[in-house]
Amino acid sequence: MSYQANRGSVFLEDARILALEAHAGEQFILRVQAPRAARRAAPGTFAHISCDPSVALRRPLSIMRADADAGWLEFLYKPRGAGLAKLSTRRPGESLSVLAPIGHGFTVDPARPRLLALGGGVGIPPMIFLADQVRGRKELKPLVLMGSEVPFPFDLVQSGLDVPGVTGSATHAVSLLEQWGVPSRLASNAGLAGAHRGYITDLARAWLDAASPQERLATQMFACGPTPMLKAVAKLAREFDLPCQVALEEFMACGIGGCAGCNVRVTTPDGPAMKRVCVDGPVFDARDVYP
Repeated sequence: MSYQANRGSVFLEDARILALEAHAGEQFILRVQAPRAARRAAPGTFAHISCDPSVALRRPLSIMRADADAGWLEFLYKPRGAGLAKLSTRRPGESLSVLAPIGHGFTVDPARPRLLALGGGVGIPPMIFLADQVRGRKELKPLVLMGSEVPFPFDLVQSGLDVPGVTGSATHAVSLLEQWGVPSRLASNAGLAGAHRGYITDLARAWLDAASPQERLATQMFACGPTPMLKAVAKLAREFDLPCQVALEEFMACGIGGCAGCNVRVTTPDGPAMKRVCVDGPVFDARDVYP
């Protein structure tokens, strides 16, 4: 296996495919052996992957899990476009060129130990990673809310972990999070069993409405998903006066800040500015992106 370090924190690795699982709703979970990236990955960072020799440009994928000891990275994606469609035809044992971890991830403020994490669709992976990272810290109390319009690509169970304020049809949770002791709930407009019929912001609002003023002061929000969802989350955070970080997803060519193809407009103390999602983000303060 060959490596090339990029600025000492981003690595180019020939990563062997360990597993590639197909799930309902044209969803895939990919696991690759990439030991250097696995040691440096953090929730909110991503990888730029060469999907197939026939596809010229890499594709960005958010990291869903990383095991520093075993040396693997895991991703969830939907094959939209020719590149990811080609990736879905690859097989375990084959190698992919992986550039990772890229970007600035989430920053957890220990002064606000209640972590309200919202993930929609392929924006779910950073929330799984965040929960995995903090589950061993007893002082932190994460709650993960996930939304999807296709079946969730995870084993689900009826939850035994209470989520105050969230009742009704939101009864099921992701089995892995349940094993970790991390409460989670699901939302969908597709009528999925065990999921709230509506949006994850409905669940977040129900939980916040049930929280005491002291609990709200101890809460910070994290989100990743489609733009309409992120705008709704940012609005909810403003309403409850909560700090909120959002991980953006944009098309990009180079993934390392050179092409400026993933620029987004943000608010800064000096006025509006254009920032690159790949290296200035992908995580931004929600108030800066959705003022």
